[in-house]
Amino acid sequence: MKKRSKLDLSGGMDRDKTQAAGFGRATLADPATEPQSTERMKKKTMNANEKPQELPAEPQPESVQAAAEQDLELRSSQASNLIRKHVIAAMGASLVPVPLFDLVALSGVQLKMLHSLAKLYEVPFSKNLGKSSIASLLGGVMPTSTAMTLASLAKAVPGLGTATGVITVSVLGGATTYALGSVFVQHFESGGTLLDFDAKKMRAYFSNKLEEGKGVAADLKPGET
Repeated sequence: MKKRSKLDLSGGMDRDKTQAAGFGRATLADPATEPQSTERMKKKTMNANEKPQELPAEPQPESVQAAAEQDLELRSSQASNLIRKHVIAAMGASLVPVPLFDLVALSGVQLKMLHSLAKLYEVPFSKNLGKSSIASLLGGVMPTSTAMTLASLAKAVPGLGTATGVITVSVLGGATTYALGSVFVQHFESGGTLLDFDAKKMRAYFSNKLEEGKGVAADLKPGET
């Protein structure tokens, strides 16, 4: 057998080292880049499976307006029920046979009604402002206020005076309560408050509702009061 020289042996060993190094680069994965590649693949798979999120539909102007009108109609109905309930209470308070005490009781019912209406329309309420607003409206209809005072004093006269006073104060008390409630409902529905209430501007409307209230009070059954 022919002996290989040292040069041949060293060359063969170099080729073996080169092939081994090449084989390692071709087959072994870089541990630094493998986790990143796997993470990217997971994200792609998740994004492919996810459904696009749908944004909530914006309310149409027509539906918003319809909802607002429905809310206003509901509150108006509740306000009408409140006024009717306090008209009945006012007529009941006016039946008190003691002169002038009936007017005090009537004022308390009307102030309570105003408080309830302010709460319904989410309007800040002040007892002092409420009293002054009611007084300013009633002061604009002096014949009615005078008639109520005289009718209350007539209760001191036994017999016919008491009967006449009770009926007059009861009807006028119910009518003024109805008119007051109607005025403040209109004021609150237009965005007003007790702070910007102008009694002078509302007196004509109050007078019209006062006449209407007399009919409402007269139509109420005795059992309701």
